[in-house]
Amino acid sequence: MRCRSIRGAITVADNTRESIIAATKELLQNIKEANALEIDEIAAAWFTTTTDLNAEFPAAAAREMGWTQIALLCAHEMNVPGSLSGCIRVLILFNTEKKNDEIVNVYLKEAKKLRAEIKQDEPSGDKI
Repeated sequence: MRCRSIRGAITVADNTRESIIAATKELLQNIKEANALEIDEIAAAWFTTTTDLNAEFPAAAAREMGWTQIALLCAHEMNVPGSLSGCIRVLILFNTEKKNDEIVNVYLKEAKKLRAEIKQDEPSGDKI
């Protein structure tokens, strides 16, 4: 078994606790479904938000989803001029037998622009 990673991102309309929690849950659920991911396989998840999102930690949504024994970390993304705003990103490290080309990274809403080079075959995510 190897440690692999899944990336994902979603944009949020409002800097509110409710919006951040709802968007994070939507992103994590899509990642879970796209990769047939089991909670016991997850080693850690690192969330970042753009600096305009500070009403709640995205990790709070993961905890509400039962990710209570997983190492979670939140930070702000670099504030690069002209970059996408209102964005939550996640990097999930997990143990799996899957090969890298079997992993589905998920980019939702305006965050699809972050990986425009990926053909977007699936409505909920992008396979790379």
